[in-house]
Amino acid sequence: MNYILTGGPATGKGTRSEILSKALGIAHISTGDILREVSKKDETMKDMLSKGILIPDETMTKLLKERLMQDDCKKGFILDGYPRTINQVYELEKILDEMGVKIDKVIELTVPDELAFKRILERKKCEKCGKMYGIDFPPKVENVCDVCGGKLVIRTDDTKETLKARIDTYKKNSKEILEYYKNKGLLKTIDSSSHPERMVEEIKD
Repeated sequence: MNYILTGGPATGKGTRSEILSKALGIAHISTGDILREVSKKDETMKDMLSKGILIPDETMTKLLKERLMQDDCKKGFILDGYPRTINQVYELEKILDEMGVKIDKVIELTVPDELAFKRILERKKCEKCGKMYGIDFPPKVENVCDVCGGKLVIRTDDTKETLKARIDTYKKNSKEILEYYKNKGLLKTIDSSSHPERMVEEIKD
C-alpha cells in the first residue's frame, strides 16, 4: 500500500498522514521534516524554507530516494508533501520503477484559506521531541508537551508572509499534478476541515 497525501499548507497532511500510517502499519514520509532536519546544518536550505521558496527538484528527489530505500518503507508508505511539481511526479515514478512498486492512491486534502491561516498561526511544536500541537490537538497544559514535557514553540517558518507564499506556490504547481493523477484514475479529493480522526476514517473507507 503506497499513497500520496497532497494539499496546500495547513490542510493537515502531517497529522493525518501520521494517524493513517499507524492505522495501516506503513511508513510516514514527510518531506517537510526531511528538509527541516537538513536545514539544521545547511544555511542555504534554512533561508529557502524561511522564505517559502520551493526546494530544487534535484535536491528533493535525492533526499526522497534515500528515505524510500530504508527498510521501514518495504511494507508501504505515505508520501506527505511530495511531489510538488510535475517534474517531481516523473522523478518519483522513476524511483518507484527502480523499486518495483507503484502508487495506489493520491489523496488531495482541501480547506478554506481562512482555516489554513488559523491552523498555521496557532500551531506549535515541541522543541524536544518534535510533536505538533494546534487547534485540533491542543496540549493538556499550555505550552508544555504532553509526551516529554518539553517547551512548545512556534516554527520559524510559520508566518503570514511565508504561508501566503506557500499557498500561492501550491496553487500554481498543483493543477498540472492533480490533473495527471486524475487522468490515471488515482485521485481522490477530501475536505479536511473536520477533526483528523474523523477524516482519516473517511480516507480508510
